Amino acid sequence: MFLILLILNDMIKLVTIVGARPQFIKAAALSRVIRDEFSHAVTEIIVHTGQHYDPSMSDVFFREMQIPEPGYNLGIGSDTHGIQTGKMIEGIEEVILKEKPHGVVVYGDTNSTLAGALAASKLHIPVIHIEAGLRSFNKQMPEEINRITADHVSTLLFSPTTTGLENLKNEGIIHSEEPPYSFDRQGVFHCGDLMYDNTLFFSKMAAESSSILTDLDLKGKPFILATVHRPANTDDSSNLRSILAALNTISIETGFPVILPLHPRTTAIVERLKAENVPELNAPSSQLHLIPAVSFMDMLNLESGARVILTDSGGVQKEAWFMEKPVVVLRNETEWVEIISSGNGSLTGASTEKIIQATLKYLEAPPQHFPPLFGNGQAAREILKVLTTTRWM
Repeated sequence: MFLILLILNDMIKLVTIVGARPQFIKAAALSRVIRDEFSHAVTEIIVHTGQHYDPSMSDVFFREMQIPEPGYNLGIGSDTHGIQTGKMIEGIEEVILKEKPHGVVVYGDTNSTLAGALAASKLHIPVIHIEAGLRSFNKQMPEEINRITADHVSTLLFSPTTTGLENLKNEGIIHSEEPPYSFDRQGVFHCGDLMYDNTLFFSKMAAESSSILTDLDLKGKPFILATVHRPANTDDSSNLRSILAALNTISIETGFPVILPLHPRTTAIVERLKAENVPELNAPSSQLHLIPAVSFMDMLNLESGARVILTDSGGVQKEAWFMEKPVVVLRNETEWVEIISSGNGSLTGASTEKIIQATLKYLEAPPQHFPPLFGNGQAAREILKVLTTTRWM
């Protein structure tokens, strides 16, 4: 009765915090279902922290994925973790005090996630954490600290996998059977993955609208896709050189083009290495192609056409799974442990030898079975059903 009266008299107001590519993608799925099915019950205000401020990593996603224009753009930009997160908390707090939302939605594990969760919880506004419960069990990763903290200050936690539910339970975060849910009596739900919602929704559109395979002369041809952006791989020149050496060797041994779209940060580092004439970037017979960062639609097409995907991105690991492609994970651990345990992914770190071995193995014997680990493509709808039918405010 409480919630019905609330919806009739005052729609649920959500402030959604985004700041990086994976969050734009996830927010697109939730915003689309709010617009199409829940506009009578939910109003959403998007806050873009500016964590990804380059147009190739930000503006293009809002345009392509038809995400509503942000109500606020904090324009924070890059900086050290402390300075960036502190500025975000200050800006988000101002928005919350002005808008007085019923809840604040945060996604994943970036500094934007952490800032949104801390700002809202300290103002006693319920935090709704989407993609809760993920753990790499490596606290040297800033993302691990962010996701743990966000989970422990949230009122509603939505996990994409059953493993995530178990991780939360092991940390003492257990679903309270009877609402109302609160900071101290949390609601924990298994909803599936919003990125799978979007892959299903946009794949056909991407096939029709993206010309990247034609532009790169890849249509109908075998190729390998790689992405590298994590500081552990880009800021450590030995790791980056080791990865580039592996990509070069793979391109030479297989004769397949290796396509490496570059995050703007990585571009600057690679340009510096080029100026130093490092051999990993100057092998004459290599088919390693460094290209600018691509849009979501272009990325879907590249993932769909690739034989194998190599990445240190959590989001791209899942997109590889959705496209039923084997993935070589350029990290020593992953929060998406199901991909590894199924045999459809391999952890290699930055080891040149391990990267080459894993890639050649998957080219010779691609995995054939990709069970439905990430829901049925209805995660946004499941989340909004909970928000509009349970007591949590």
